Amino acid sequence: MAEEAQSQDHVSVYFEGRVAIVTLNRPEVLNALSPDLLCELADKLHLIDQHPKIACTVLTGEGKAFAAGADIKTMANLNGDDILHAEWLDKWASIAHVEKPLIASVNGPALGGGCELALMCDIIYASKEAEFGLPELTLGVIPGAGATQRLTHTLGKHRAMEWILTGKRFTAQEAFELGLINKVIAKDMLTTTVMSLAHSIAEKPLAALTLAKEAILAAYDGPLQHGLSEERKRFAACFDTENQKEGMQAFLEKRKPKFT
Repeated sequence: MAEEAQSQDHVSVYFEGRVAIVTLNRPEVLNALSPDLLCELADKLHLIDQHPKIACTVLTGEGKAFAAGADIKTMANLNGDDILHAEWLDKWASIAHVEKPLIASVNGPALGGGCELALMCDIIYASKEAEFGLPELTLGVIPGAGATQRLTHTLGKHRAMEWILTGKRFTAQEAFELGLINKVIAKDMLTTTVMSLAHSIAEKPLAALTLAKEAILAAYDGPLQHGLSEERKRFAACFDTENQKEGMQAFLEKRKPKFT
C-alpha cells in the first residue's frame, strides 16, 4: 500500500518503499501543464532527488490523461519577450535534469507539452489507450520544451518532421514500433507493471543508478543543450506572430483557426 507523502492542488506525491509516485492532478483539464503545475512538479522532483531513501520515481497523470498539453489560457496573450524571460518555462530544464531514474507511466493522451514531458523521462511505459502527438503548429507555434531536439535524437530527422509538421496523433503501438517508448501494456495492468519495474530499479545502489543515468545522458545529450537554446529562441519568436494569437484564440473558442 502506498504511503501518502504530500498532496497539493496540482501534483501529488506518494512513497512506496524506495519508489516515489508523482501524479499530475488536474484531471478536469486533462492535466494541462499550467505554470503552477510545472513549478510544483519541478519542486517536488527536486525534493525527491534529495531524499536519501528514494531511488526511482514514477510519473503519471490522474484521470483519463497523462497530460494533454500546455495550459493555453496562460500563454495565449504572451509575446516573444515574455517567453524568453518566463521563469516558469525554465522549470522544464529543472525537470529534464532530475538525477534519479524517472519512469513515465502514460495512462492516456500525452500531447504537446505532455508528450515533451514524457520524452524527458528515462523509460516510457504506456497503456494501449495512450496517444502521443505534438500539435503545436495548429496553434501557430512550435514545440518549446525540447521535442524538436529529443524527438529528432530518438526517431531521426524524417520521422521527427512527420510528427511535428503534421501535428497528428500516434497510438501507443505506433510509438512503440518507432522506438519512442519501451512497452505497451493493457490499461488495467499498467500501474502494476510500472511499479514492478520501478521497484526492480530501486533495488540497485543509488549512487550507481545516478552515475549510470549520467553516463547514458552524456552520450545522448551531447549537442542537445545548444539545440534547446535555439529551440527556445524560435519558440519565443512564434509569440510575436499574428498566427500564434489566432491559433490559441481559436483553441480557446473551440473553432478552427484562420491562419494568414
